[in-house]
Amino acid sequence: MSTPLLQLTETEIETQSAEEFAGRMLEILNDAALALMTSVGHRVGLFDALAAMPPSSSEAIAQGAGLHERYVREWLAAMVTGGIVDYDPAEQTYVLPAYRAASLTHAAGAENFARTAQFIPLLGAVEEPIVRCFRHGGGVAYDSYPRFHALMAEESASVHDAALIERILPLVPGLVDRLTAGIDALDLGCGRGHAVNLMARAFPKSHFTGLDAEEDAIEAGRAEAQNWGLHNVRHEVCDAAEIDRPTSYDLVTAFDAIHDLVAPAAVLKNVVEALRSGGTFLMVDFAASSHLENNLDHFLATFLYTISCMHCTSVSLAGGGTALGTMWGEEKARQMLREAGFADVAVERLEDDPVNHYYIAVKRG
Repeated sequence: MSTPLLQLTETEIETQSAEEFAGRMLEILNDAALALMTSVGHRVGLFDALAAMPPSSSEAIAQGAGLHERYVREWLAAMVTGGIVDYDPAEQTYVLPAYRAASLTHAAGAENFARTAQFIPLLGAVEEPIVRCFRHGGGVAYDSYPRFHALMAEESASVHDAALIERILPLVPGLVDRLTAGIDALDLGCGRGHAVNLMARAFPKSHFTGLDAEEDAIEAGRAEAQNWGLHNVRHEVCDAAEIDRPTSYDLVTAFDAIHDLVAPAAVLKNVVEALRSGGTFLMVDFAASSHLENNLDHFLATFLYTISCMHCTSVSLAGGGTALGTMWGEEKARQMLREAGFADVAVERLEDDPVNHYYIAVKRG
């Protein structure tokens, strides 16, 4: 029976709190290690292999996945002790229950948390330069994150394939009809260009341009467009802060891009200039508040603040930027959109998407 809190001395309370916190730290260490192993399992295809197999030995699982058994066996041990894979010691077999596979395999689509776990090793790879930035200032440039564009493309593709055409674009009143009839659209920070290619394929009468500062990402977008036989989209290497295309577009989009930029305020002003009268800016960014105290119950707050510290804030500072950070939030976003020149700003959400805010800003006059 536990001792009632009121009967404990101050020293006993401190001792109990210290023990509880030590236990919490042990959980953190185990969960951090499990996140790393989850990333590995995703990258080598072990979750998909397990989901398709009955209870099997480590040898059979390794053979089915085309991997080396000794590594697979050690990985399975981490998965078993981490509560992800079940183990039968009598038969020495392993199985991934279907209800867990639903959050870990490619079939899970946007709900594949194993894919998201890849951010942990990606960020860990830049720990040393981030530590130097803590001590000396500055930032870590984009090219220090060699897998970042590939990972973001994998993450965003799962969302855009499922929802961009059918659910996200219809959030803007009348936009689907306008795209069907034919308009000019620009996607800023397009990365590997999958989203802009999806739009170009869905709306062949419209013309699309995707811009990104990273040449490798743009080449990937061009390759996909060519593979799909698209003739109404082009991909260009360009810094969004340097675009000078007055009244050229009816629609500008930015998917999870503005908060990373060196000069986001200048880019937003460029967006206003680039839009024709009545044109729309659709900006998608993380659903959060600009105030820490309002994010205490945010289900991804620690994860997103960590990404902000080790990537989004740092890449902006590397270019001498303002470092909005991942969690710049709705209040700051609304303020900056107004200051850029948008009088009308609405914020929409999808019922089953707790991660994103969909900002809709219209240029008037």
